[in-house]
Amino acid sequence: MNTTSIRQQLHSYLEVADDKKIKAFYTLMKSDIEESGVEYTNELKTELDSRYNSQKSGKSKMITATESKKQINKILKGHKAK
Repeated sequence: MNTTSIRQQLHSYLEVADDKKIKAFYTLMKSDIEESGVEYTNELKTELDSRYNSQKSGKSKMITATESKKQINKILKGHKAK
């Protein structure tokens, strides 16, 4: 199994796992999580909140990964044809 598949399975599992298992997993990984030190700027947080609120209110439209890939491939094919 490749790393991408493992990440996807872990992400899916964490979405539905009970609190006890989440806390146990966090306890095991706490030092690694704290060491990663990923911090987001206030500007990025504000932008992400804005995008989230826009999507939730219906002001902006989300597309699926499949649709995004189709659009990207269409653009790339257009550039190759030139």
